[in-house]
Amino acid sequence: MSRPELIAPPEIYYGDSEAKKYTQNTRNQQIQADMTYRALELLNLPPEEPAFLLDIGCGSGLSGEILDQEGYAWVGVDIAPSMLEVALEREVEGDLFLQDIGQGFGFRPGSFDGAISISVLQWLLNAETSHHTSSPPHRLHRFFTTLHSALRNPSRAVFQFYPSSDDQIQLITSTAQKAGFGGGIVVDYPNSKKAKKVFLCLFVGGGGGQQEIPKGLEGVEEEGSKVRFERRRDRERLRGKGGIRKKVKDKDWILKKKELYRRRGKEDVPRDSKYTGRKRKPVF
Repeated sequence: MSRPELIAPPEIYYGDSEAKKYTQNTRNQQIQADMTYRALELLNLPPEEPAFLLDIGCGSGLSGEILDQEGYAWVGVDIAPSMLEVALEREVEGDLFLQDIGQGFGFRPGSFDGAISISVLQWLLNAETSHHTSSPPHRLHRFFTTLHSALRNPSRAVFQFYPSSDDQIQLITSTAQKAGFGGGIVVDYPNSKKAKKVFLCLFVGGGGGQQEIPKGLEGVEEEGSKVRFERRRDRERLRGKGGIRKKVKDKDWILKKKELYRRRGKEDVPRDSKYTGRKRKPVF
């Protein structure tokens, strides 16, 4: 089966039907969640500190939901209107922008504490399949230079993507380095065809040991058609150490959610009152 980025541009491939089908697929949901958690590990954000993140190619908000659950504020950008419509229907909390990332970003310098991107970067390498006239190297250059500006110093950006060749990896990493980034490629489970995942881990600024390229995960065994990971990420353990925080739906959270709905023009948002967020007594 052909790779999606070879069939049509993302804004065409992910039409109304495909956007809903992709979002409702439980396998896609699980894969997206696993890769988002792994991207957050590689992002290595300071524990118990608020962070404002950029989700590049946010789609219908599957990764954004993970960011919500972990207590991060975020902004999402995507080129597919149908994907963003699904995200709005699902009432994700991040602010959403319709944007061609190959044209670069217009955010103020130092706006974000970090960035993640899941299964998106390879689309920039196939610009010739779209109506865009610029070549992949030019689009990558605009993408990385404007992203570098939008990130604070120091910070990280982590991309999970599907390269089709070593030449593509070389083009991406060299373009990122020319834009001012440090870092490199992290490969999880390199000896497994099914579990292998490629991440680009980029650094802005210094930071000593905090800005060293992480090691990829090892230790995969294949049993029949299933892949068994010897090392599973223990999310509850991370939360217990304060590295990632579960959001509590208190009064402030409810007020923030209602204000978000109002900005988006949602009707019938309940008005604020002294009873907003108040716990109700149990009824026996």
